[in-house]
Amino acid sequence: MKRSIPTVIGLAAAASLLAAGCGGGSSSDSDSASGPVTLTLAGWSLSTTPEFKTLADGFHATHPDVTVEVKEYDAANYDTQITADLAAGSAPDIYAQKTLKNLYTYATGGQLMDVSDVAKKLSNSVGGLDAYQVDGKTYAIPYRQDSWVLFYNKELFDKAKVAYPDGSWTWDDYVTAAKQLTDGLKAAGSKAVGTYQHVWQSTVQGFALAQTPGAKLTSGDFSYLKPYYERSLDLQNAGAQPSLGTATTNKLTYQAQFGKQQAAMLPMGTWYIATLLAQRESGDADKFDWGIAPAPQFDKSTTGTSNTPVTFGDPTGFGINTAIKKSKISAAKEFLAYAAGPEGAKALAGIGITPADTAAVTDTFFALDGMPTDELSKFAFAKHDTKPENPVSKYTAGLQNILNDAHTAILSGSKSIDSALGEAQNRAKNEVLNQ
Repeated sequence: MKRSIPTVIGLAAAASLLAAGCGGGSSSDSDSASGPVTLTLAGWSLSTTPEFKTLADGFHATHPDVTVEVKEYDAANYDTQITADLAAGSAPDIYAQKTLKNLYTYATGGQLMDVSDVAKKLSNSVGGLDAYQVDGKTYAIPYRQDSWVLFYNKELFDKAKVAYPDGSWTWDDYVTAAKQLTDGLKAAGSKAVGTYQHVWQSTVQGFALAQTPGAKLTSGDFSYLKPYYERSLDLQNAGAQPSLGTATTNKLTYQAQFGKQQAAMLPMGTWYIATLLAQRESGDADKFDWGIAPAPQFDKSTTGTSNTPVTFGDPTGFGINTAIKKSKISAAKEFLAYAAGPEGAKALAGIGITPADTAAVTDTFFALDGMPTDELSKFAFAKHDTKPENPVSKYTAGLQNILNDAHTAILSGSKSIDSALGEAQNRAKNEVLNQ
């Protein structure tokens, strides 16, 4: 799964929030860094991803003696480049954990500092903390926790004469609606289709792992994926979803498919909210009435606004390089606490990014220009049981690589579901789980 945020939005909101936070947030004198300190921070796509500078500037406003300098890495090759810099001794003091996939390697390789003391001081409303634990110790602190939801275009639903999502949908309901939308839009003279599930394995496997009772990535039993792939193939065959071949050959992007109204629905992470708002302003996306609904569910037991929908999404966090100078450790830990805390959360919400502490910012988030105002959208944003896409273990990276191969084989039609999953299970046993 990849994330990128284009142009900064809500600058006035962000600035006012940062100014409001200038009066507090420091640790006690005994814990604070003494004298001017400069910290280096790893980030990516700095011209289009505003969170790093926002947090660096916000922290400096509350800690005037600490300056945070951001070092840019290539988003597509972030972990490769960070790994090389760590080996060379040139990595920044603080580096982002872009996904959970490599956390175990960094932690057990002695490249991340134990920050359990920071974690213990954070509010229980900070999501994603548990995901950064290895052997009972916390090695990174989340500053954002995106969760996958269902974006939908109300105007295309109206054109197709299909009822909006109401929070009660299972995946079967979603498939039915996608087909109805496709037929209704075609009858109305539109070329838009019912839904767009991007080419990532996340769009199928993330939901299956999070929602299926008893599913466990490291079990090596991938049978839980089968019904999710059956539905995806059904959507492709019905023309309600572009095929994997079409999406890859034509280099389709989820931003254009939804933002330019080529698809009425889009399962995607909440980071897309910032992207959509920015692209509406730049003209890269159309302006239309849209909303957010909870992701479709495994069964009815977790549907409806009286229940908590189950979804997935890895947190994004910051860890401290063990090679950091001792004189900087206190300031670095203060930066992690700021980024995960309410002040950092408000600063991120001001630019449309979902922070780890969503409870602190729901009202701020939905006050942004262009956001939907209906209650279901607010519910979908604020309430969910978000499980990690990449549960931390020494096997995770290897297993996910194998499952990515299975994903491509199934959706391209080169192998049947049973054949691809059977091969994945054999490979998992022989190539990963026996190590």
